[in-house]
Amino acid sequence: MDALPPPSRHLFPLFQESRSPMENHHRFDPSKSSTFRNLGEPLTIEYGTGSMEGVLGLDTVTVSNIVDSHQTVGLSTQEPGNVFTYSEFDGILGLAYPSLASPYSVPVFDNMMKKHLVAQDLFSVYMSRNDQGSMLTLGAIDSSYYTGSLHWIPVTVQEYWQFTVDSVTVDGVVVACDGGCQAILDTGTSMLVGPSSDILNIQKAIGATQSQYGMFDINCGSLSTMPTVVFEINGRKYPLPASAYTSQDADFCTSGFQGDDNSEQWILGDVFIREYFSVFDRANNRVGLAKAI
Repeated sequence: MDALPPPSRHLFPLFQESRSPMENHHRFDPSKSSTFRNLGEPLTIEYGTGSMEGVLGLDTVTVSNIVDSHQTVGLSTQEPGNVFTYSEFDGILGLAYPSLASPYSVPVFDNMMKKHLVAQDLFSVYMSRNDQGSMLTLGAIDSSYYTGSLHWIPVTVQEYWQFTVDSVTVDGVVVACDGGCQAILDTGTSMLVGPSSDILNIQKAIGATQSQYGMFDINCGSLSTMPTVVFEINGRKYPLPASAYTSQDADFCTSGFQGDDNSEQWILGDVFIREYFSVFDRANNRVGLAKAI
């Protein structure tokens, strides 16, 4: 999923409609929903990798005990290539600002806020390090998922969940984002993405070497001695130890940093969010971070 698009960039639920049986995805059949209404509006999305075409409709979306009626949904009817064939997810739930929403659609959390279906106009994310027991909490903050206190960062642009990163350092030396840069917090990006030149500096600083396939490999025996990469945000340091920014498959270890010159902002994806419990506060247009348990 490294190059798959973040859910927060597309602000409506997306249900795969036209899947072949061999792809083994749950599919949504609007003819079996008594509450579905076809809006008759076409939908086209270009993702970071892959694309889709479909139509917009309205239906009831239920998340846990929250029943969100008359919610815009996007029905995927064409997905060129096989990008989504082996993806584990069946759809995308967009949770960014409405300025990124498709025309004629209302983001699901905006609908919930408008109807007072959530206790607070915020949601929080805990992402488990072992891919088990992760939690999305709508309208509340569960303090059992973090230690210490939350620290708040103002959103700079109300599209993505975007804010300013002051610098990125290793052993007290600035290796990236010198003078500040813009970043987005995004659950839909598995890696931590930044400009290729900056990411290359980080790879060198942690001792990662590029393989023939473009990935950056790490000597698994060096994990205990590898440096901490520190993101300073709004005057506070957020360290990422080697255990956070590396992944290991048997005896093969790789870096969780990825370069992308086409990205306008840094993307603090799952590599970062697994380490820091995250609160997305629409009422105050801010992001809260605390050390995850």
